[in-house]
Amino acid sequence: METISILAKTSQRKNFLEFDEERGLYIVSVKSPPENNKANMEIIKLVSKRFGKQARIISGKTSKKKLIGLF
Repeated sequence: METISILAKTSQRKNFLEFDEERGLYIVSVKSPPENNKANMEIIKLVSKRFGKQARIISGKTSKKKLIGLF
């Protein structure tokens, strides 16, 4: 299992994922609000699509900083 660190930005205008070399983590912006797990589900879809692997939130389900596991 590989892990990546992300910084989540919710309720944005568009979905995108980019690597921030200065911080050493991925910034994930999603359109969904952080309500009823909607943003987390969208983050998982975006990360899975980008890396071509199944993704799961390991830690940080209610935080902006998350640790994502790729399987």
